[in-house]
Amino acid sequence: MSLLSSRIDPLAFLTDELNALRAKGTYFKLRVLEDEQAAVCTFDGRKVINLASNNYLGLTTHPKLREAALAATRDYGVGSGAVRTIAGTMKLHMELEEKIARFKNVEACVVFQSGFTANAGTVSALLGKEDFIISDELNHASIIDGCRLSRAKILVFRHKDVAHAEEQLASVKDLPGKKLLISDGVFSMDGDIGPLPGLCAAAEKYGAIMMVDDAHSSGVLGHQGRGTIDHCGMHGRVDIQVGTLSKAIGALGGYVCGTRDFIEFLYHRARPFLFSTSHPPSVAASCIAAFDVLESEPQWMEQLWANTHFFKKELGLLGFDIGGKNTPASETPITPIIIGDGKLTMEFSRELFKEGVLGTGIAFPTVPEGKARIRTIVTATHTQSELQQALETLSRVGKKMGIV
Repeated sequence: MSLLSSRIDPLAFLTDELNALRAKGTYFKLRVLEDEQAAVCTFDGRKVINLASNNYLGLTTHPKLREAALAATRDYGVGSGAVRTIAGTMKLHMELEEKIARFKNVEACVVFQSGFTANAGTVSALLGKEDFIISDELNHASIIDGCRLSRAKILVFRHKDVAHAEEQLASVKDLPGKKLLISDGVFSMDGDIGPLPGLCAAAEKYGAIMMVDDAHSSGVLGHQGRGTIDHCGMHGRVDIQVGTLSKAIGALGGYVCGTRDFIEFLYHRARPFLFSTSHPPSVAASCIAAFDVLESEPQWMEQLWANTHFFKKELGLLGFDIGGKNTPASETPITPIIIGDGKLTMEFSRELFKEGVLGTGIAFPTVPEGKARIRTIVTATHTQSELQQALETLSRVGKKMGIV
């Protein structure tokens, strides 16, 4: 017997973990997209109405973004070749950051490889073990990980409860160390908007740094898609704005906006920025084109919201729990169908797929136990007939499974 065959597998416990997921009914396999990320597309050989994409404005296939990516590849090649601080800062990267800063009405911006690294890298660079973070209990995982990496003391406040956030700030006001108050702009699982006016006032009262993650609102809320800071009229009152280039912008990456000194500090201390190769030229160029589209083609946001209002109204009339009972009410194109039980949710998702609708099941640990849901997202490129067909399928399958 060879040494290799007699060796005990130290990862064997993972088989038990996966079997436990299978027994619980929450195990899943990755679905494979075979064509464009679009309102109707092909996954695993089946054409489906796509209600699971973050491609809010349909920009993944916009002609101007396609051409920008192709032109940049022809002019600059397919990769940047290095991290930003060594040899990987290209003119396109600087142009993109300057464009985002103007768009967001701030002094400066830095682009990260993803929205996740933008959040995690920023929080962990800014704070240390002597500092305090006051964080909404439903903030995104990237914020939570950034908080843990910083080693700061974390105080969690009840979801969107400004009074509780202020209580937490008051409890540490006389202690040494920096204080950071942080909230999602739009919460990714429920689609509700953070109470930015109240949070900004609390941060100002206690001298805290105010940070907002605008991943699901950039391109969706505010004038020309400038996000929740614009939507809530909070310009100049939010110290750190984080966003993504992977959702409504249609490409890939994340960004952080703030003062020039703050961005310069991240150049020196944000580990994902320091240790990750910068974006390929095609990605930077397509993101620049996306912001041009936001400023010059308002019809995409208008259609997104027309589709959102139609779908929410009709989905609610079907009798599904779409939030507002035991969960927050959605205020954006994100509309959850709350099922509760994780196994039933995954079965519902699989049956919908068989009937031509992609609605991904989301269960613990992404959401708390008992809060499993199908998270639906409509886009600007869905037609009303496609949405009507999806609604009919949701109703039929939901009734068959006893969900409605």
